[in-house]
Amino acid sequence: MRYVSNLIQSGAILLTIVLTACGQVVTPSSTSISPNITSSFTPVSPNTPAPSAPVPPTATTVWRSTGPEGGFVSALAIDPVRTTTLYVGTVGGGVFKSTDGGATWSAINTGLTATQVSTLAIDPATPATVYAGTPGGGAFKSTDGGATWNAVSTGLTATNVSALAIDPATPTTLYAGIRGGGVFKSTDGGATWRAVNTGLTAPYVYALTIDTAMPATLYVGTDGGVFKSTEGGATWSVINTGLTNTFVYALAIDPARSRTLYAGTSGGLFALLIGR
Repeated sequence: MRYVSNLIQSGAILLTIVLTACGQVVTPSSTSISPNITSSFTPVSPNTPAPSAPVPPTATTVWRSTGPEGGFVSALAIDPVRTTTLYVGTVGGGVFKSTDGGATWSAINTGLTATQVSTLAIDPATPATVYAGTPGGGAFKSTDGGATWNAVSTGLTATNVSALAIDPATPTTLYAGIRGGGVFKSTDGGATWRAVNTGLTAPYVYALTIDTAMPATLYVGTDGGVFKSTEGGATWSVINTGLTNTFVYALAIDPARSRTLYAGTSGGLFALLIGR
């Protein structure tokens, strides 16, 4: 598998997917990096088999369909408190919700006027608050677990929302990645937005992630590689050293080793040891 289009930033889930889909994950050494210096990307080989590990007796080793009937699933979010509550965004079917770990699903689209959903984000402090980004319809917000939605696109001069990220320290601060519009920031829970693109020379943003250890530090994946901001999006700088393919569709920071950033590109998976 070469085209890496999605990474799940969730501890063992991320590591399981990387190990299973891409072979051995090569994590750069952490012994030679200076503070505030970002090292170069290292390709993660998809050809070297990962060491085999015993499968726990209760582990599920075969995928099974859990629905919903909305068709093409383009986004997935899990309630951080009630982990059996799931949300999926679909292409054409809007948002579906399950409260029993995916056994059953219900469409939750009241107020959601755009039924193609490209990204979802849940407020970590108030999980009943959910955001949905749509391609062409802007951003929507629910404060009642998806029962009702309201458009929150004031200030979004480009509405093809491909990525959303919430500041874990200040959840009323969130960022939207726009295909063709760069990055927008809201400091009032999505009520208003403003562009934060100084130094961001590649406007097609496909992925966006926040360093939870330092929430003012952001990374975006674009058609021009990876860009980093250490000022909450105020300014950006490119960090493409070692990145042999600059179409970056997915980003994730290893939650166990938070100085390791993974980038999924159309040319495979890369790892980067990041300085702080």
